[in-house]
Amino acid sequence: MENVFRPLSVVGGSVLLTLAIGWATDRLLHKADERNPESPLWGLLRRGRIPYQLVLCTALLRGSYAQAKLLDRHQAGVGRALTLVLIGSAAWLVIRIAGAIVETSYSRYARAHRDAARVRRVRTQVELIMRVVSAIVIVMAIASMLLTFPAMRAAGASLLASAGILGIVAGVAAQSTLSNLFAGLQIAFGDMVRIGDTVVVDGEWGSVEEITLTFLTVRTWDERRITMPVSYFTSKPFENWSRATPQMTGTVYWHLDHSVPVEAMREKLRDILRECPAWDGRAYGLQVTDTTPSTVQVRALVTAKDADDIWTVRVTVREQMITWLSAHHPHALPRVNTSDAAPVPNHSAHPVDGRVRHHR
Repeated sequence: MENVFRPLSVVGGSVLLTLAIGWATDRLLHKADERNPESPLWGLLRRGRIPYQLVLCTALLRGSYAQAKLLDRHQAGVGRALTLVLIGSAAWLVIRIAGAIVETSYSRYARAHRDAARVRRVRTQVELIMRVVSAIVIVMAIASMLLTFPAMRAAGASLLASAGILGIVAGVAAQSTLSNLFAGLQIAFGDMVRIGDTVVVDGEWGSVEEITLTFLTVRTWDERRITMPVSYFTSKPFENWSRATPQMTGTVYWHLDHSVPVEAMREKLRDILRECPAWDGRAYGLQVTDTTPSTVQVRALVTAKDADDIWTVRVTVREQMITWLSAHHPHALPRVNTSDAAPVPNHSAHPVDGRVRHHR
């Protein structure tokens, strides 16, 4: 009877104690979150309750399984399994805690600064730093797990001796991966491109949606995603419309007849922009920029606070100006002039001695 009661009491007591401590910790974090609604730290820490309880339960079982005399023949295997679970859950908990601290710091920075460009830059750096921290913790956890096996510890000296050769081979084999890794760090801390920036790459216009240590994702205006290695942005030129400020200047072109009333178009452009919510009111203008034998080229300059609004302003100005010209100045629209063709001269008549000789 004791052989059954003791393991059940040890395992059941560990589970119950874990649930009790986990519930009490969660209640404390919940109260702290209610008292400090301006800080998301406590709410983010509550997301780590599962790895936290797993660490507690595994640690209690790891310390008491020997007294429980559970699976006497396999005590070494049970102890190693519990150790592996403890290391994995501890790494999981560390990543959750680090993520909560980093996210809280970013939230405070975003509230304190109104500059959208600086906030996007910090957001990019924070995400990449969090990925690096997660990778380091995972690698250390895996290394700790491997070191629990005696065979791995015995092979440590030979592995260390061959580390130089393996490093050279791995460096050559993963040259592109390493270049993307360093390019990702360069992008994060060199402020070349940030999450949310409006960019043009390979003729595609879109906004940066995700940046990792190896690749970058651009969301195009038609909801497509373009994924490319981050080394592209360190080796090839690209347009960043949000590099310093998201404000933009756009152009609208028309090809019109020479009789177009340019001054009236300037006044109409002013009226259109005043009624367009996307126009930021900074500047506008309209000039004749080119002429051809049949048309003149008229260009309008408009401004907006970002790339999305400049697109709205341009299409609005283009559409309403064409509508106004068609209704009030139809003669200003381009026309194709036609006339009767001139008669072809008769080259078959040749003058001979002052007389015209006709050939039939």
